[in-house]
Amino acid sequence: MKKILFVSVIAAFACSAFAADGATIFKKCAVCHGAKAEKKYLNKVPVLTEIDAATRLADMKAYKDGSLNGGKGKVGMGGIMKGQMAPLSEADMAAVNDYISTLK
Repeated sequence: MKKILFVSVIAAFACSAFAADGATIFKKCAVCHGAKAEKKYLNKVPVLTEIDAATRLADMKAYKDGSLNGGKGKVGMGGIMKGQMAPLSEADMAAVNDYISTLK
């Protein structure tokens, strides 16, 4: 029983050690979106903190899969954003989204 508890505790710490760090990942985004996600990129893209969290996360996923490139009231930055989102996992995107929510 003690072995199971010990392994469970170690596994929990290992998982949290590899968890995505939204603040660190966002540093790359800050070049265009501002350190506090306060910039309107090219005066076209809305301020990220003004987009609700669910929409923001859906947009990140759509940029990653290439399905968001303008239309439906969206700004067509798909070519740039698809490349920016490519290396991010679902957990990374969720972590960045959660971090942006703290900047409001």
